Amino acid sequence: MEFDYTVITPKAFDVAVSAVEEEIARGGFRVLYVHDVQKTLSEKGFDIEPMKIIEFCSAKSAFAVLQADIKIGLCLPCKILVYTKDGKNFISAMRPIVIPQFFPKADLGALPEEIDAQIKNIVDNSK
Repeated sequence: MEFDYTVITPKAFDVAVSAVEEEIARGGFRVLYVHDVQKTLSEKGFDIEPMKIIEFCSAKSAFAVLQADIKIGLCLPCKILVYTKDGKNFISAMRPIVIPQFFPKADLGALPEEIDAQIKNIVDNSK
């Protein structure tokens, strides 16, 4: 089971970021914050290629997993990473299906698989 789901996108970096944000909203989630990692590190004297982390959430799903085990909050909110590496742009997301490995006593039912499918759709529709 892969920890991440990553695709290459032919879109320009900023276009890919916007596409991800639009697909997140279309998928019924809410974008909470967009971290401009490149800008933050550049301000500290470190240069990297473009990278943004898009944090998003579904209140209903977050409530459900927190009821199962409050420590799952360590994995929240969901994140999609858009980055450039070696001249190519990527869209990458952590797969919620890995959460039960870290919290085996939490009874999450089919929720990790459902959210995983939604996130994969967001990534695929963004590329």
